[in-house]
Amino acid sequence: MNVVINGQPLTIPDGLTVRSLLEHLEFTAGLVAVEINRAIVPRAEHHAAAVREDDAIELVQLVGGG
Repeated sequence: MNVVINGQPLTIPDGLTVRSLLEHLEFTAGLVAVEINRAIVPRAEHHAAAVREDDAIELVQLVGGG
């Protein structure tokens, strides 16, 4: 399936949820903000929110520091 992630076209496996997409892309450490087609996907919904063909996805990994 074809999607656009952070402005870059990418082919990913069919049937992914947001959570499984993050695992597929190895975003496993820390917090990640997710937006699909300009709508924020709350973290509590990552396990159920489906990724669909041609979705425009923005991923922002939150990093703490001082």
